[in-house]
Formats: sequence, structure tokens, C-alpha cells
Amino acid sequence: MFKLFQPSPHQTLLPKDQIDKEYRSNRIKVFLGIFIGYAGYYLVRKNFSLAMPDLIAQGYSKAELGFALSGVSIAYGISKFLMGNISDRSNARIFLSVGLVFSALTMIFMGLVPFATSSILIMFVLLFINGWFQGMGWPPCGRVVVHWYSIKERGTMMSIWNVAHNVGGGLVGPIAILAVEIFADWQSKFYFPGLIALVLAAVAYILVRDTPQSCGLPPIEEYKNDYPKNYSEEHEKELSGKEIFFKYVFNNRMLWYIAFANAFVYLVRYGILDWSPTFLKEAKGFNLSESGMAYFLYEYAGIPGTLICGWLSDKVFKGRRAPATIIYMVLVTIAVLVYWKNPPGNVWIDNAALIAIGFLIYGPVMLIGVQALDLVPKKAAGTAAGLTGLFGYMGGALFANISIGLVVDRWGWDGGFEVIVAACILSIVFTAFTWNREKRNLVEANSHKNESIEV
Repeated sequence: MFKLFQPSPHQTLLPKDQIDKEYRSNRIKVFLGIFIGYAGYYLVRKNFSLAMPDLIAQGYSKAELGFALSGVSIAYGISKFLMGNISDRSNARIFLSVGLVFSALTMIFMGLVPFATSSILIMFVLLFINGWFQGMGWPPCGRVVVHWYSIKERGTMMSIWNVAHNVGGGLVGPIAILAVEIFADWQSKFYFPGLIALVLAAVAYILVRDTPQSCGLPPIEEYKNDYPKNYSEEHEKELSGKEIFFKYVFNNRMLWYIAFANAFVYLVRYGILDWSPTFLKEAKGFNLSESGMAYFLYEYAGIPGTLICGWLSDKVFKGRRAPATIIYMVLVTIAVLVYWKNPPGNVWIDNAALIAIGFLIYGPVMLIGVQALDLVPKKAAGTAAGLTGLFGYMGGALFANISIGLVVDRWGWDGGFEVIVAACILSIVFTAFTWNREKRNLVEANSHKNESIEV
């Protein structure tokens, strides 16, 4: 099975007069490929939620369906880490496409086979399987970005690519409506997005290329003359799983710092997002339409916020991620305090605070993933990002889903927001631990660049 995913072999270097043209063309193609492919993953990750009202009508309770849905998050957090390690030693073009195909087939099976929705346990297992295949989406995209875009442009490109999850997640609703209109059954909410995802998997396979070297092009560092700290030709060699885990990931203190930071950022993200309808209703007196609109604005405010955050890290801070993350999280803390302490009745202030949190929180979510890519050699990128993702989903997201409710039940909403504010502060503290290291790396990288120019 692993042979199917083996990285593309290096090709003979193209003539110098063709390199620039080919590089420009391929960079556009591979970026479109990972954008379209990752948007496709969200078509078959979020559609179960839209089928939940139909399943409730079949007799299932909300609690039962919540348990079934948890299978996706549990599997995704583990898979992103473990499959990330395999993706580091794999052809990104094949890895991305195969994961999407199997995820789509799982959803098609759930829609077409009545047995698949006949019990909560069966749905949990199938959603767990789907979550595992979902974990094959992010790591190969990260591998493509670090091979095709240099360190001082990754923040911008990753922020644009990150919009793919908003695009894919936003399309799920209209596609589900269209599915029911065409096929006249609720099960089409499963299989119709799955069929579209299969088409997008084929598009991704056509567009994506594994590495520049597989296309007869030099490494991106040479092409852009943008070398990270301690770069050498050794960084272009494929690594074993043992080397990746024990040489570059597990003993990397900076990576552990941002993994903990990511757990706290995710706690804030999901602590606000998942509980906002309930909080706004109980504490602020919002009705269903008001809280629904606030929820919508929170999500889509993240698109411009993410793009600006990536641009700041590249252009203003010259490839350093910690300053932009800390600035954003300080502002998130202020917005959370306003959202929490604003007296009931001031609807516009509540909405403005929630929009501000949505605008700000997705930047750090994205940028910590980019920082993970920066902290390790290219060939260990998927595993590094997988470690931060594991902490984000298994620590922050699950804690927000489960523990915030327990805290609120015992100590009220004030207790819940004290936990969220503490998470904001701790995310800043752990990110700050990487501040000086990033600064030194930037100085050393510039020195390396000047030396290469002199040579």
C-alpha cells in the first residue's frame, strides 16, 4: 500500500531558460489543486450535520447523534498526526487524492446503504473511518506548500489556501438543498456531496505535482534565493519515519511550545463558536434568528482576518509567525472580555465583539500550522503540523465541547469565560517562548542568503 504513495523521483533539471516559466506555471497549478482538493474534503466532512434533523425524525436523539458525530473529531485529530508522518514520505498528489476518494466513498455508502444509518454505533464507526481519511487532507497540502513556496511567502499562501475550508464548508448547505431537489430523498445529503468530491479529487490529481524536483526544477530555496536556517542539500533527501519522529519532531522544544499554544487557541475557537448560540440565548436574551446570524458572521469574518494575518507575518515580520499570532491573540482577549461583560440588551456590541473574535481567531489557527512547517525540514512538515493538529483537536476542541459545558453547569457563564480568557493568555505565553528563536533564525537565514549571493 505504501508503495502507491512513494514520492515522485527527481527528474533531470530543465534548461535554465525554461525554469522560470515552468516554475510560475506549476506553482499556480499546484496551488489550485490543493485549494480545490481541500475544499472537497469539507464537502464530505460537514454534511452529516445537515442530515441530523432527518435522522432525529427517524427517532434518534440529539445526544446520540452528537456521540456519532464525535467519531469524526476523534479520528481526525489522531489521523492528522499519524497520517501526516506517512504523507512526509509520500507523493502529495496521490496522497491528497486517495484520501478524498475514500472519504467520499464513505459518505456515498452512508447515503446509499440503509444499514449504514441503522444504528448509532454503525454511524459512529463510519464517521470515525471518514474522520481518519479526512486526516489525509491537510498534511499533503502542507507538503506541497513547503516545497513550492519559500519561507517568506508561506504565510500569505497558507492564509489564502486556508480559505478553502470556508469555501467548502459554505457550499455544503446549497449542495444539500440541490441534492434533495434533484433526488427527492434526505439520504442524498450524503451521496451527492460524495459524488462531487470524487470529481474534485480527480481535478486535484490532475493539477497537483509532488515536488519541483519531480518536474525537473530546482528546490524552491534556490529558485527564490530564500534559505531557512541551516539549509543544505540534506534537506532535499526523503527521511524515514523514525528520523522524522525522533530527530526533528519529538525533541523539538519550539514545536511543543506551539502545540500547547494551539490547544489553547482551539479551546478559545470552539469554546466561543460551539457555545455562542446557547450563551447568547441564556445570558443575552437573543432569539433564534439573532443568534443564528451572529454565528454566521463569526465564521465568515475569519476569511479577511486570516488573509491579513498571513500577510503581516510575511511582509511586516519577514517570515516570523510569533509576533502576528501574539498581536491577534491579545486582541482576541480584549474582544472576549467585551463579549462576556457587555450587559444584555446591547445587541450590536455583542455582534461586533463576536465578529471581532471570528475575524481574529482564525489567523492564529492558520499561522501556528505555518510555524510548525517552518520549524522542521520540508520532509518532516506533515508530521510537525500533525502534532499541533493533534493538540488542537484532542486537547482544545474536545475540552471546549465537553468541559466548558461542565464548568458552566457548576459555576455559570462567568466560570466558562474565565476558562476561555485563561486559554487566551496561555496561548500568548506559549507562543512568546518561540519569539527569540524565530528572531535568531531570521538573522541566520539572512546571513546565509548574503553568503550565497557573494558566492
